[in-house]
Amino acid sequence: MPDGDPWAVPAALDGERVDRVIALVTGLARSQVNEMMSAGMVSIGGRTSTQRSRRVRAGEKVGVSVSPPGAVAIPLDDRPLADFVEVFVDEEVIVVDKPAGVVVHPGAANATGTLIQALVRRYVDLSRLDAGDQAGRPGVVHRLDKGTSGLLVVARTERARASLVEQLSKRSVSRRYTALVRGTVESDSGMIDAPLGRSARDPTRFSVVAGGREARTRYEVVARHAGPMESSELALALETGRTHQIRVHLAAIGHPVVGDARYGGRSGPFRGLLEPERFFLHAASLGFDHPASGVRMEFDSRLPDDLVEALGQVKEAAAGL
Repeated sequence: MPDGDPWAVPAALDGERVDRVIALVTGLARSQVNEMMSAGMVSIGGRTSTQRSRRVRAGEKVGVSVSPPGAVAIPLDDRPLADFVEVFVDEEVIVVDKPAGVVVHPGAANATGTLIQALVRRYVDLSRLDAGDQAGRPGVVHRLDKGTSGLLVVARTERARASLVEQLSKRSVSRRYTALVRGTVESDSGMIDAPLGRSARDPTRFSVVAGGREARTRYEVVARHAGPMESSELALALETGRTHQIRVHLAAIGHPVVGDARYGGRSGPFRGLLEPERFFLHAASLGFDHPASGVRMEFDSRLPDDLVEALGQVKEAAAGL
């Protein structure tokens, strides 16, 4: 139903508690309904109602808004939260293990089906952060590309958001990735220090440009694979967090991420190795200081099954030499 459009209580639910009626009609969990009522997002007969135990009568008009007063509306999404692994949740932060193929927040090309919409559906308080330059992406302090899987943290409070943004600016948030790249990376370790900006030829792409924003990516070679799928496994750490940073930096040194069609990693023997729009890049670990307690928190995510299978094919091809 549209945001706030009232609907009539069915005759079969006459005399039932309003929280149960809303849960039955909308399909929301009772816990979600309770949070929405506490946030002033439910009306009965045109008036805001926060009393969950109130009994409703058949024909009474009930309205349910998708955002609390003072928040910018973000369209909810029916994607079940089970699609996303919640690694850690408390009153300040949510740490999620995002699967590949999921966009973090709504944008021009992805109005629905995003991670943040599913989280707002579960954690109504997130929508209170949706204001100003955060419109459409409440609590988002960093992102992962659609084709990248792995860990990211979402803020649930203004305090958490301010703390995480400051930690990111001071580079005290640790973000480590696992990647498979085309070709043999000769140096066992190194740092790519090259400024990034939008491509003059294609504004949807980024490239190394003079005068761009500073960007630094550290890498270490974990393994090298010869054969028809000649490639290198890398462990990477971000010192900055620019859009497409890892993908552009690796392509710039001649070793694009396997499966990354936009930056040259999907041709030749790697063409059918991964699903379209999926590339071999995984946010494997995440560390930050808890915004309230200050305690250092560290999280790890195992390599997803599709990447394990792809790596197995690469190794089999190398063993067949």
